[in-house]
Amino acid sequence: MQWWWRRERSSDEIEQLFWVDDDGPVAAALLTESKAEEWQCDPLQVAGTTSPPIDELWEAAIGQIDGHVVGEVTVAVRDDDPVLQGLAAGSGFVPGDSFTNNWIDASERPEVIDLPAGFTLVDRSQRAGTPHPFRHRNGDAAERRLRETPLYDPGLDLSIEHEDGRLAGYSLYWYDAVTRTGLVEPVRVEDEFSRRGLARAMITHGLDRLAARGAERVKIGNASEAAGALYRGLGFRPTTTDTTYAGQRDR
Repeated sequence: MQWWWRRERSSDEIEQLFWVDDDGPVAAALLTESKAEEWQCDPLQVAGTTSPPIDELWEAAIGQIDGHVVGEVTVAVRDDDPVLQGLAAGSGFVPGDSFTNNWIDASERPEVIDLPAGFTLVDRSQRAGTPHPFRHRNGDAAERRLRETPLYDPGLDLSIEHEDGRLAGYSLYWYDAVTRTGLVEPVRVEDEFSRRGLARAMITHGLDRLAARGAERVKIGNASEAAGALYRGLGFRPTTTDTTYAGQRDR
């Protein structure tokens, strides 16, 4: 969820809901403004826990939505979760687009691929003080915001530069030392540099760095088949599919 902190949002000041037991958090209902009058709600529960009951968690999520949202709100529901599907449909949410969750064991990661001639891979520890590649889509405060999150690591914030100085692509890798899990989010290659193998090479470098940090497995998601084919070609295995359920809240 820390990826959402990359730019300022009206949801920054919302007090998010968490449930905890003696060992720590077991559930949450998180509300994020994705863009003007477009919101995302994430009811989350730790696997294997039964408290709070899912209907109580959903009721709390709806309370957050009703208290803050104007416009469209979406909830991602796993296709193997009929209970949450029913709760979402019963609250007037309509299923829409789907995306796939893919995983790879770090021990099965591919060999690092060299970048084509004329391109250089750098990370933010090498480019501190220079404008961050994310600023074009997320604003000038993107790097400051990322550095406010505890899982951000400049050495896992990669970009590709062309020899003429242009930005060719970027990707960001998150590592959680508690679960020894990595996340790849986002991955982008600029249109003028597509179809040169840059994304494939960049991801192999990122996976290698995650493994060096201690990651045992890594997740990446895709909404398009082209991205899914790329990730499967690198050894990622599709595990679950999420469907986006959308609802509307008027003024």
